[in-house]
Amino acid sequence: MVKSYLKYEHSKTFGLIVSPSSNALWSPDQKVQNTTLRHSGAGTALVGADEEVLCWDVKKGELLSRWRDKDCAAEVTTVARSNADLDVFAVGYGDGSIRIWDANIASIIVSFNGHRSAVTVITFSSDGSRLASGSKDTDIIVWDLIAEIGLYKLRGHENEITGLQFLYPNVINAANEGEDNQAISVNGDASRNHTQPGFLLTTSKDAKIKIWDLASQHCIETHLAQSNGECWALGLSPDESGCVTAGKDGELRVWSIDLRGLADFASQIGQEVGRKYLRERGSLQRQGKDRTIGVRFHPRGKYIAAHGSEKAIELWRIRSESEVQKALARKRKRRREKLVAAQTETGKNTLTNGEDNEENIGTADITDVIVPYVIVRTGGKVRSVDWGLGSTNKALHLLSANTNNELELYSVSTKTPEKKKTKSEDVPEYSRTFAVDMPGHRTDVRSVALSSDDRMLASSSNGSLKIWNVRTQSCIRTIDCGYALCSSFLPGDKIVVVGNRNGELEVFDIASSTLIETVKAHEGPIWTLHTHPDGKSMATGSADKSAKFFNFEVVEGEIQGTRRTSPRFKLVHTRTLKVSDDILSLRFSPDSRLVALSLLDNTVKVFFVDSLKLFLNLYGHKLPVLNMDISYDSKLIVTCSADKNVRIWGLDFGDCHKAFFAHQDSIMQVAFVPHNQDGNGHHFFSASKDRMIKYWDGDKFEQIQKLEGHHGEIWAMTVSRTGEFLVTASHDKSIRIWHQTDEQIFLEEEREKELEELYENTLTTSLEQDEEPSAERNEVVAASKQTTETLMAGEKIVEALEIGMPDLEAMREWSQAKVMQPKTAAPDRHPIFLYSNTSAEAHVLSVIQKIQAAALQDALLVLPFNQVTALFTFLQIWAEKQWNIPLTCRVLFFMLKIHHKQIVASKTMRPMLDGIRQHLRRALQRQKDEMGFNLAALNFVGTRIKEKVSKDYVDEAMWEEEEEKIGKGKKKRAFVDVA
Repeated sequence: MVKSYLKYEHSKTFGLIVSPSSNALWSPDQKVQNTTLRHSGAGTALVGADEEVLCWDVKKGELLSRWRDKDCAAEVTTVARSNADLDVFAVGYGDGSIRIWDANIASIIVSFNGHRSAVTVITFSSDGSRLASGSKDTDIIVWDLIAEIGLYKLRGHENEITGLQFLYPNVINAANEGEDNQAISVNGDASRNHTQPGFLLTTSKDAKIKIWDLASQHCIETHLAQSNGECWALGLSPDESGCVTAGKDGELRVWSIDLRGLADFASQIGQEVGRKYLRERGSLQRQGKDRTIGVRFHPRGKYIAAHGSEKAIELWRIRSESEVQKALARKRKRRREKLVAAQTETGKNTLTNGEDNEENIGTADITDVIVPYVIVRTGGKVRSVDWGLGSTNKALHLLSANTNNELELYSVSTKTPEKKKTKSEDVPEYSRTFAVDMPGHRTDVRSVALSSDDRMLASSSNGSLKIWNVRTQSCIRTIDCGYALCSSFLPGDKIVVVGNRNGELEVFDIASSTLIETVKAHEGPIWTLHTHPDGKSMATGSADKSAKFFNFEVVEGEIQGTRRTSPRFKLVHTRTLKVSDDILSLRFSPDSRLVALSLLDNTVKVFFVDSLKLFLNLYGHKLPVLNMDISYDSKLIVTCSADKNVRIWGLDFGDCHKAFFAHQDSIMQVAFVPHNQDGNGHHFFSASKDRMIKYWDGDKFEQIQKLEGHHGEIWAMTVSRTGEFLVTASHDKSIRIWHQTDEQIFLEEEREKELEELYENTLTTSLEQDEEPSAERNEVVAASKQTTETLMAGEKIVEALEIGMPDLEAMREWSQAKVMQPKTAAPDRHPIFLYSNTSAEAHVLSVIQKIQAAALQDALLVLPFNQVTALFTFLQIWAEKQWNIPLTCRVLFFMLKIHHKQIVASKTMRPMLDGIRQHLRRALQRQKDEMGFNLAALNFVGTRIKEKVSKDYVDEAMWEEEEEKIGKGKKKRAFVDVA
């Protein structure tokens, strides 16, 4: 009989607040329905956390929701929010896919897949109907969110895309700029004209900044964004009149955007050659000299936040017009004083009348317009920054996502400094108002340990020990400790002992969160510790070439300041075992007879516990053995090494049963299932720096299962006492629980699945036809990408057409024969049509309808041309019966575009196309009449409401346009509430 195994699956992830791979977004409180009250709280932070998006309540530090697609294992790389609908978010992933999420229901609205590598930046158009995405594959794709398709792919950059922004110039906005369009305006949001496709502003690590005209889909202007290397970030002012690019050595370059010129370009056909719409205004220098990885304008436009990879965010303030005039006046005054001084010295009259002329703000030096405001020092290296909007203008709110797994919200005062104050007092104050730091470690977790009842988990890192509730994944205790390397619960589960890098054993009481005692056990780092199976002692192994044995004792200790005594736990050193090299791992056998030590010299030595005499020497590994474990029956010992091999040894004679190449990198941990209830006592797990966990059969020497999920090296692993789950901790700061399920797996099936995955990966890779560097690349191509899903969808369409056409012909013949002989027997039909009792045309339509809109075009590309005629036959029937006209039109137009030459050359398809055109025109005319009728009805209802009530509706868009025309000097109209 073929042996079956129970499958392990990923069930929970915790300990991770924010991943350094993604940016963070501040959002108003989601639960508050009233928009006026939304800005009163600290808001929520949306961050990428490995393959999930987490929504944190910044004030309470609570996790509000998790967004995870079970079909996607790639990590989140970027998050963006729609300005039109604040509950709609776009999330880019490391595999090149994009998913649009609805925050209210935490579910996916639509998925896109067009990039060949990780998505680096996403931006919505201001009306929320389109999305632009840039990737590491150097391509930019514009997506239509309403039709749910990729419109086109723009290719012009030669490196990773780092910045994307839509531009919507119009006549009103351009006219507001005046004659000199080079000044950066900060007077509010630009009024946008969405009838035009607009423009796209992009930057890349190839150090170029480009403007793309989306109407003609080509690049109209290119500049060198940075003079000294790559361009890492792009920030656009809210009114779109200027932008800032950032690069190496702390350089920020400021550009002004000629909105009038872009508006003219969009409205006219012929353009003068050589007109530039981007003009460099100058450079700013940050105090930090490393590369700038983020630039964000405040939504109100008066402040700029810029940061590199250091623990600081630099804020800049954009001066008002009057402040710039004063600064220029002071400069003129100083210049005049110097000239007068020079005149008195030389006796010559060098002062000219031209010096008194006022300088134009548009030509003012950029350092007079944008001035440093304050440097906010953060608790960790900054990965991403976003502005938060408060209820008042008295303070700026800044959300910082740090690489040390922490979110911080800072409040910066906006009080303008008075003239009388000294320079030191002029620096604005800032404070850290809220932080989300409790649910995770600041540094990598180096050790995990489970309590005897599997209800508590201890995780230790450099600086902190955390105790978790395994069932709820909530942090119960956080205790400060040294640089922890190993840890264990002591019998009773009330005390945790931690071995650190200084050679100290720290003993903590969980209930009171206190350090009971610190024992200086070794001279070097304590790499390993293990509790004796009898629960009365423990042993430690260190880099000082010794293993020490400690007994657990309760002694009477004096209470300070009194003569009373109280019982106190104490570790009492009893024996020391000296060896020839550093000890990396130590394990007692479950029968308490043997203790095994792995040394830095690649060997494992097995000693008797009672006499500490050498029993076995295990030679075979080529690099140091990093970890080992002994089976429940003390018969097998498994060792793992930095040589990527796992070896299984017999503990009776020390013979190597099997050695196999287990992982692609150093294997950090191995652990046997602690019991033999299901015959799995010789099954073990191995965890490696290749981010993989593998489940092995120690008797058959076979790999049972491969567990993937971590996005960083796995440092620590522990298996529960029951064997029902295991816990792993990784460099990606996450702690994951893998549960045993009731699903059975067979080794042959697992091998077949692995081969299928390998075949699918090679198939999709071969479909991505990379052009040779010498070949000329088209600037605009179709936004398509073949995946296994699109290939399968295409095969389903072909299959439906292959069984549909014969059935259609047979049913036509039967209906014709039925006219002559009513008792003619029905033809033999395909079982699908008999089972569902549908016609061939309805079946083919249902197959196409089930394909996602974003994948439909790629699926249709799979169809060979001999199936196109069959598809057009069904399109004619759908048009005649007026079934799903939008989908029919979309399929028709796409197939006409792809196979235009062949269709034109075909004589048989001309009458078919004529029939489709007639039916479509009739259907579209009917829909047009319906829409016109509905619009007239709505207008009629609107006029009746206006007649009956005294108060009027205010169309917000029209009201804003009127305000723009009126100008700022006049009194603003107030909104009127509807009765």
